[in-house]
Amino acid sequence: MKVFHCERCNHLLFFENSRCIVCDSRLAYIAEAGAIASLPPDAGEVWEATVPTVAGQRFRLCQNYLEFDTCNWAVSEADGNLLCRSCRLTKIIPDTSTPENRTAWYRVEAAKRRLVFTLVALGLPISETDGSNGSPRTLTFEFKADPIDPAAPRVLTGHADGVITINIAEADDAERERRRQGLGEPYRTLLGHMRHESGHYYWDRLISDSAELEGFRTLFGDEQRDYAAALKAHYDQGPPGDWPSRFVSAYATSHPWEDWAETWAHYLHMVDALETGADNGIVLTPRRPGEPALPRISPAVTSGRVPFDRLIDHWFSLTYVLNNLNRGLGLADGYPFVLSTPAIDKLRFVHDVICRATTTVRE
Repeated sequence: MKVFHCERCNHLLFFENSRCIVCDSRLAYIAEAGAIASLPPDAGEVWEATVPTVAGQRFRLCQNYLEFDTCNWAVSEADGNLLCRSCRLTKIIPDTSTPENRTAWYRVEAAKRRLVFTLVALGLPISETDGSNGSPRTLTFEFKADPIDPAAPRVLTGHADGVITINIAEADDAERERRRQGLGEPYRTLLGHMRHESGHYYWDRLISDSAELEGFRTLFGDEQRDYAAALKAHYDQGPPGDWPSRFVSAYATSHPWEDWAETWAHYLHMVDALETGADNGIVLTPRRPGEPALPRISPAVTSGRVPFDRLIDHWFSLTYVLNNLNRGLGLADGYPFVLSTPAIDKLRFVHDVICRATTTVRE
């Protein structure tokens, strides 16, 4: 994630901000510029941007920004869609008549916007028009609440045919923590769900029936195994005892598709955090030999121009500091993982697949 500043007063902003807390300027993220714009005080329904790369172009606020305050993105005046590039991917939203659902919807949309930001920064195809004929449908999202009737089937978070479904109960911190502990997971976040499920979409888009399939099977295994039976065995028997020596997570052991999705999500964690570190100018200078060092991180971590070996070296140093900072605040490790050599090889494969795919898309 990049670091943003208010155009008007230069105060530091977060990606989710819709107002500057210093000068009270209304803010809107302009995806075309990859920047947050400060709206003029007298901005009407449409205003001219002053962000350098789109200066003079006219924009309006996303309809979900205006009507529900669940978004902070802008839409080009020339765009016929009332929703921004992120919001238009959501096809089903929860009943907004209850405050709880409105809050949950806001949180899942905020996580989704971070996912979309990273996918766009990587140059990955999101819509059908980005890819070749016969590619899977546009990436879409459905955010649903469990039915009131306790006997009715619960909403399952997952992916099918390009549609990512998220149970909005995951937006409740206490409920998500209960599920995390119940499943014995070290890490469970809304953004993590988004990244994991997007991995299934990109397996269909980048691996299935492609030249990448042979390399995938060499590292991850044969995805033709019975998926339902594999998941049942995982939940009945648990992961193998040696899973940390071969996988990025326990759940990754259940099936090659899940191994890919978990590894894909992990890679997105890495590039997002490293980009944040790069934009913040984080540098580590060790005091003694053998301590983690971190030269200035290349700002091109999401462009495919940073070699994987350098990326993973930077990642180890950054997470060492992250975990020490968390422990100093009395918190659990922010990065509760240990990467084995086979897991790193799988992350390298994800990196290479993305580089090859985005080179093709950009050409």
